[in-house]
Amino acid sequence: MGSRQIVEKSLSMLRSLPRVSLANIRDNPNSKKIAKRGRAQHGGDKHGSGNKGSGQRQNFMRLGYETGNNPFYLRVPKEHYYRGHHLRREYPPLSLQQLQTIIDKDWVDTSKPIDIASIIKSSVYNFFPDQKQFGIHLTDEGLDIFSAKINIEVQWASEQVIAAIERNGGVITTAYYDPHSLFLLKNPKKFFESGQAIPRRMIPPPDAIEYYTSAKFRGYLADPEEVSKERVKLAQKYGYDLPNLENDENYIMLCEKKDPRQIFYGLEPGWVVNLKDQCILKPKDEELLQFYNS
Repeated sequence: MGSRQIVEKSLSMLRSLPRVSLANIRDNPNSKKIAKRGRAQHGGDKHGSGNKGSGQRQNFMRLGYETGNNPFYLRVPKEHYYRGHHLRREYPPLSLQQLQTIIDKDWVDTSKPIDIASIIKSSVYNFFPDQKQFGIHLTDEGLDIFSAKINIEVQWASEQVIAAIERNGGVITTAYYDPHSLFLLKNPKKFFESGQAIPRRMIPPPDAIEYYTSAKFRGYLADPEEVSKERVKLAQKYGYDLPNLENDENYIMLCEKKDPRQIFYGLEPGWVVNLKDQCILKPKDEELLQFYNS
């Protein structure tokens, strides 16, 4: 083959090939070497754990801490970022959809009042009082599908959630529990086995008094007459017919509520539950009765 033929064949080949671009060029084979993990002191790697200190040991820093620097919420104090963050109460959420699922699967008994103890028993919800968590925040997810008629006690609820409960003929109450009472409600069996008397529930702190005495949010310290008026107002606002509780066959159950000092349904402060002998010991001394009733 002559040189002229070679040139023509090369030109025809170039005409048929695509133009050179970033999309069709690549490195020569074996021109790049992938660095492998080394061994020993200087060749090893940290595997994403950082270099010594708290990052390597998962000793996570508290909220607002900036590794020794002056924190932002102290550098700009007028913005009040994180002010009192270590004292703020948390309410882990439980949606109406989850609550409806629990009821449909018969994991709670709707013929009795529902509180945080019965919801914890269903194993769907959990919380940690030692981490500033103070109970159930009932959220409005699943608002349109909720159809159960219940008497429920939660720790935080919005206006829409209250309307969803009451339009079905149910009753909702928001109640405060101190951390010690929450530990008892989370694991009643462990407390009863200790043989201690049931303590009194503490009253809400000053910054929570307004919420739990409000009839609008169905606080457990609110005036019952004001609660009845707010029930009518809420029904008029959202346009549903408010069922008459007095004509309901479950009227006694729907009206059942705990005393502001009571922790468990059916058990008064000062009683001792003996699981071994299956009996309840009640105080008879006048001083003890006066103490637990105060």
